[in-house]
Amino acid sequence: MSLFETIIMGILQGVAEFLPISSSGHLAIFKSLFGLKEVGLAYDTLLHLGTLVAVFVVYWKDIWELILEGLGIVADVFRNIARFFTNIFSKNERGYIRVIDTPYRKFVMLVIVSTIPTGIIGMVFEKSFNMDSPSIIIPGIGLLITGLMLFIIDELPQGNKTERTATYTDSIILGMAQGVATLPGISRSGTTTTFGVLCGLKREFAIKYSFIMSIPAILGACILNVKDLFEPGNAISGTQWVYYIVGAITAAVVGYISIRTLIVLYKKKKMKYFSYYCFTAGLISIIIFFIK
Repeated sequence: MSLFETIIMGILQGVAEFLPISSSGHLAIFKSLFGLKEVGLAYDTLLHLGTLVAVFVVYWKDIWELILEGLGIVADVFRNIARFFTNIFSKNERGYIRVIDTPYRKFVMLVIVSTIPTGIIGMVFEKSFNMDSPSIIIPGIGLLITGLMLFIIDELPQGNKTERTATYTDSIILGMAQGVATLPGISRSGTTTTFGVLCGLKREFAIKYSFIMSIPAILGACILNVKDLFEPGNAISGTQWVYYIVGAITAAVVGYISIRTLIVLYKKKKMKYFSYYCFTAGLISIIIFFIK
């Protein structure tokens, strides 16, 4: 893969990963129409790490608080375990610490709960469907579904749920939505934000939840790929590594711009623009499938 190709793929990843137009759907369509070759395991992993960096940069304050509160949850759980055993042998029982006592601790638990159905559904779909199929009919249909969701979301009323008031049922629904979005053509950000608003989340919280919820999913996929990078058939040259890193940086920069752009358009209820694009791209893909 040339330097130019890695940059183009980085731009595509940065745009399609975060804007609600489905990165998997566009990649499948590009592969079918232009004979695009697989980017390779190493580059695919670096591209996802690049987009992960973009999320961290945009939401670094929230993520830092989540990390601190997550560590606090673990510490308080161990303190409660210690108190449990102490109370067994003590006449003066001590009360237990309330573990989930701040909005960010609640947010940590919401993300953890969401990750479980995402992982289960993602694995089921991976085994049940051929995600690498050259056919563009599936991503075409997926884009139509995405377009419908984006068309609806602007018309939905503003919710009032935040980190403190969102329920674990909401988090399960959003986790399931993210799992379903592994299908080509179904936008992850479009699906999760739509279902977030349907669950009554405030729009600002829904989009923040959507992006932060993507971190465990993206990071998990990268970790699963790391062990395969060291297999003999996946060895790459030093020059290729440089190209790949440039592509990953491109994905990070473009991803940052995409997230900022989406936040503005989402708050202004301008998601219909993306729905028109998805309808058009989906219909063209389906037409090409039948006439090709």
